[in-house]
Amino acid sequence: MQNARMKMIIIGAGRVGESAAESLLSERNDITVIDTDAVRLARLQEQLDLRGVLGSGIEPEVLREAGAPDADMLIACAPLDETNLLACKFARDLFNVQTTVARVRSTAFQDTALLEKTGFAVDQVICPERSVTNYIHKLVEYPEALQVIEFAQGLVSMIAVRAVEGGPLVGHSLAEIPRLVPDADMRIVAIYRNDRAVGVLHGETRIRADDEVFVLAATQHIRGVLGGLRQMDRPVARVMMAGGGRVGMRLARELRGNCAIKLIERDLTRCALLAESLPSDVLVLNGDPTDADLMANEQVADMDLFMAVTNDDEDNIMACLLATRLGARRVLALINRRAYADLVQGTQIDIAISPAHTIIGELLAFVRRGDIEVVHSLRRGAAEALELVVRGDRKTSKVATRPVGEIKLPDGAQIGAIVRGPDEGPREVIIPHRDTVIASNDHVIVFVPHKGMIRDIERLFQVSAIFLF
Repeated sequence: MQNARMKMIIIGAGRVGESAAESLLSERNDITVIDTDAVRLARLQEQLDLRGVLGSGIEPEVLREAGAPDADMLIACAPLDETNLLACKFARDLFNVQTTVARVRSTAFQDTALLEKTGFAVDQVICPERSVTNYIHKLVEYPEALQVIEFAQGLVSMIAVRAVEGGPLVGHSLAEIPRLVPDADMRIVAIYRNDRAVGVLHGETRIRADDEVFVLAATQHIRGVLGGLRQMDRPVARVMMAGGGRVGMRLARELRGNCAIKLIERDLTRCALLAESLPSDVLVLNGDPTDADLMANEQVADMDLFMAVTNDDEDNIMACLLATRLGARRVLALINRRAYADLVQGTQIDIAISPAHTIIGELLAFVRRGDIEVVHSLRRGAAEALELVVRGDRKTSKVATRPVGEIKLPDGAQIGAIVRGPDEGPREVIIPHRDTVIASNDHVIVFVPHKGMIRDIERLFQVSAIFLF
């Protein structure tokens, strides 16, 4: 498990680079950022405790100035795929940087042979557009949820859902859940009320209407869990989408067949490309999604979901507010600026998604490696959910062969689920109680309310040569 302080170079001080730097700094790593924009680089240095180097990440002397000869990892997230791939290649070949990560948008560059050591020498590919579309796809599948994330190859899911008046569990204590929903074993790992964590949960904690509730359960039980917290929505059958860029085009391709899709794009040339590239059952419209007459004429009030996924945060917010006012059942906005996302989430905009934050979990899981299988960033980076593999025995581990009630987790952290069994064979999902004993090789899913607790969780699960107890 990764615990040592690492020296990392990030190429690109844009939104992805900024989010990566912020998250990795919180892990106590040494970060140097390379960018060609002096103003953007200076602003990032003012915000975060890192070093900035002005220049191109594919120039050897710039890489050398950034500390490439001593770097443990290079993360290339400049705007162009070609820059990122070449930077990884030069870092490995010229400076022997052992681990490289590249943001790659084009599927043409994601061929495995191209990325191997004899090619561009990329160890891990991140693609915010792919992560965003996967994220949204889950929200279409579960329209009642605010967030849906998966663990243990899809066997376990964590959902965030807003409890509503009339839900079977609303007004009841956590201790009453097994009796009220006997067919959906679950663990509520966090409750946020008025945008603040309720604190350490216990049996007497009650769920109130409008609470944002985080629940872990076997994926096969998710619909039962959602039904316990709110009335089930009808399936998403009609979608209107504002923005025909990379995300919009990808979503239209993936959702068509399951949904009737209308896609609104301002740029006439882009509209022509979309009409040629997308299946004929996707209706492409040239227009302004903040035009009330257009939205009303295209019957946004009949939409199960309106999504604003343009490259302009303000347009996305305004389009969603307009769609809400005109009667769209649910609205979702793609928002790059973190401050904007924090302001609008849970208001008249049901869901705000940051493209940069959707890939942070993938990046953190790769950086930490070791026995951390999956990392998901929650609450816009404030909290996390981890999937850790238990190793060792009672002499070498503080977790293996011990009941859950004996494991000393930081306040507010919870073990929400355990997956037991071989990766290639039948596996069992266990929603643990205090007396559930954790076995070696179990996959344990832990909710962590504050990123500052991550080191404590990692040390807790780390195998020692000998553990004195």
